[in-house]
Amino acid sequence: MENFPITRKGLKFVLAGVIVMVAGYILLAGGGVKDPEVFNYAMFDFRRLVAAPLVILCGVVVIAAGIMNRSDEGENVK
Repeated sequence: MENFPITRKGLKFVLAGVIVMVAGYILLAGGGVKDPEVFNYAMFDFRRLVAAPLVILCGVVVIAAGIMNRSDEGENVK
């Protein structure tokens, strides 16, 4: 494991990205109705259509940055 390609800094980025993605999925969840005959307009609000997908996309970008990050120090996770 000495030549593990991801650095400690990159691993922190990956974990932060996963946390951001989980936050996006939490924003996306909810809004169920008990009566299937009643239409719920809350499922088409800004939080679900715009904010949550953007947060999830930001998490993916942070994870990609953590994976592709190169260390100048040569420090690897052990």
